[in-house]
Amino acid sequence: MSSHDSRYFSSHKKGEIAEWRQDLKRNDRDLLKTTVKRIIAAMTVGKDVCSLFPDVINCMQTEDIELKKLIYLYSINYARSNPDLAILAVNTFVKDSQDPNPLIRALAVRTMGCIRVDRIVEYLCDPLHLALRDSDPYVRKTAAICVAKLYSINRELVIDRGFLQQLNGLLLDDNPMVMANSIAALVEIQKGSCAQIIDSSLLSRVFTSLEACTEWGKVTILDCLAAYESTSATEAEHILESILPKLQHANYAVVLACIRVILSKLHQVQHLRESLLQRIVPPLITMLNAEPEIQYVALTSISEIMDAFVFPFLHSYKAFFCKYNDPSYVKHEKLNILVKITNENNVGDILLELKEYSGEVDIEFARKAIRSIGICALSVPEYSQGCVSALMCIIDTKVNYAVQEALVVLKDIFRCYPDRYESVISRLCQSLVSLDEPEAKKSFIWILGEYADRIENVIDLLRTFIDGVDDEPVVVQLQLLTSTVKLFLKRPSEESKSLVQQMLMFATHESEHPDLRDRAYVYWRLLSHGGDKVASVVTSHMPAPQCNPSS
Repeated sequence: MSSHDSRYFSSHKKGEIAEWRQDLKRNDRDLLKTTVKRIIAAMTVGKDVCSLFPDVINCMQTEDIELKKLIYLYSINYARSNPDLAILAVNTFVKDSQDPNPLIRALAVRTMGCIRVDRIVEYLCDPLHLALRDSDPYVRKTAAICVAKLYSINRELVIDRGFLQQLNGLLLDDNPMVMANSIAALVEIQKGSCAQIIDSSLLSRVFTSLEACTEWGKVTILDCLAAYESTSATEAEHILESILPKLQHANYAVVLACIRVILSKLHQVQHLRESLLQRIVPPLITMLNAEPEIQYVALTSISEIMDAFVFPFLHSYKAFFCKYNDPSYVKHEKLNILVKITNENNVGDILLELKEYSGEVDIEFARKAIRSIGICALSVPEYSQGCVSALMCIIDTKVNYAVQEALVVLKDIFRCYPDRYESVISRLCQSLVSLDEPEAKKSFIWILGEYADRIENVIDLLRTFIDGVDDEPVVVQLQLLTSTVKLFLKRPSEESKSLVQQMLMFATHESEHPDLRDRAYVYWRLLSHGGDKVASVVTSHMPAPQCNPSS
């Protein structure tokens, strides 16, 4: 319906169904069309008008294409709930499938394919066979899609009646739209798999069809080309030459499908790899100026490409800086890409951005930005000092969630670069006021144990946690147990011995957690034997953490 038909959606009055039934019986084409539009409008807003099914079906014998389309639309909607009545329309569908007008022939076949009623399927076979051989390409392309719909209803019927052979025959059709729809139907029948649909003999036809078909036909054909395994490097080059202009297409789905083809053929054209990868960058960067949803698709695609090839995007890193009005999901993807693209040449600019993001009002995004600073420190060792300085500035802000996230990140940096940044530890201990997140507590307690011999008030700090150990989650209790043992080994004294005994007693006698209890018994036995062996076990360096940009 056109925009001026909105009047049909006005509030409905009582008894109008009876009124519509009477209007449907009158021999007035304009009144009939108006009535059917009102019925469709009522159906659209959820009103049950299925009681009018026989009356609407009786109006199908009309030469007015607009009215016929409306009646067909009504039939599709209510045929499943009225399968017995839907049979009444079959004769009209079959008759219309032989109409001199190709638009009506195609409309009849398409409608029968959309009516997912088993009892109608048998009646669809003969019209569909004729439509697949129709002289008009519009009818043939419609029939090709109808085969896929029929396959989803009755697979055996499609196979037994030879529709798949006819559909494969349409791959040789001279009309590009027919060929594109045939490929789309075969992809749908194969549950989305594009494998083994095209072969070398069809390539020239495929390229011709690619130029003339609709945008979505282009996407389907390009997906099939991506799945097609070229027989030689020369053939792969020929395919790439034919599809490269599609990188400039206005439809982003076509652009992405074209990029998939390029990536799928890279292994066969190694000598062209660098130039091809450079060519896919501009269209992907252009997509970052589109709607947020398009940006997200582009960013996830870029992120996947970067898992294999980072170098094409190295000079475009500023395109991934977050804008103030970016949605949260776009910002998170940009962060993932920024940490992947970070190297010694751009880490300074990226670190400034990440530091800025750490003060965002979106807490989850700010936390991820702080974690990203840590990833930069691990992936670019030459700039780890700058990352530590940035994290200390974040801690100085006294913003609780930011301080705790920065503390967790610093712990990972200390693990990766032991003894390199111990100068900030005393400043770190002075800056921490309150910790309420288990991971932050665990990280701080780890730092206290790891550098127990260099922190003056380490005993007092650990005692603060031990006094409330019963209320802590088990991850904190486990770390507290290990850190107190490290304290005793690194700074043996009566005070440190008392703390160890207090933790061991709690873990073995009061705690109900088996992991904590088992670890306490292991430490107790090791300590009872004494010597260097216990120190080598407890104070050994943990392996450096792995960078995980998407965390």
